[in-house]
Amino acid sequence: MHALALDEGSPLDTDALTAAYAPDRAVPGLRLNFVCSIDGAATVDGKSAPLGTPADKQVFNLLRRLCDGLIVGAGTVRDENYRAIRSNDEQRHWRIDHGLQPHPRLVIVSSRLDLDPSAAVFTEAPVRPIVVTHRGSKDAPREALAEVADVIVHGIDEVDLPGAVGELREAYALDQLLSEGGPHLFASLYAADLVDELCLTLSPRLAGPGADRIIAGDRGADMPPTIPMRLHRAIAADSALLLRYVRAD
Repeated sequence: MHALALDEGSPLDTDALTAAYAPDRAVPGLRLNFVCSIDGAATVDGKSAPLGTPADKQVFNLLRRLCDGLIVGAGTVRDENYRAIRSNDEQRHWRIDHGLQPHPRLVIVSSRLDLDPSAAVFTEAPVRPIVVTHRGSKDAPREALAEVADVIVHGIDEVDLPGAVGELREAYALDQLLSEGGPHLFASLYAADLVDELCLTLSPRLAGPGADRIIAGDRGADMPPTIPMRLHRAIAADSALLLRYVRAD
């Protein structure tokens, strides 16, 4: 495990941070990025943004730069008011120089397809997003979304995430996937045993009772009891802890 402590307000070195979070591109992986308060809250008033710090934001942007595809739940797209996923000039040049596509591909997981095809997350996207759903979803919204996104179908009455991830890698070459949640998608990825890494910012705030954890929902009988993780990196900045955990098994 590698640890780094910075003085309050000191900027994080971009090259060192990139090295700290660079994935092993020889091995496909799925990492999650979350922030939570020191008392375990994943949101404040339903949003994660109030928990963020400047260092957390820097890691947030870096992880997007490093990934091939960004996979999120439809509820997170709505609740966090997602815009189109677009690299700026510096990020785009860096990605091209490192053999990546200019922009990461947005992947939205949705059972009900409660998404607005006219939203900027679709209409302003530099590359068509991908919407993952199941066979039981309604035809009308599926057809409407197919005008602005690639719609792929896995599962009968719920999304088959292992099947979807397999297609994302085989058909779209999205080997390095990043998920920003939300907590219900995290639970589904956990249940499907698809989580390879967790990048967690421990925010220097107390949020009080009532907020969700970073993983939400009921524990199903088919869920693994625990997934062992190993602390790979720890960075202290802005009174927060930036933690990178990898699978230990």
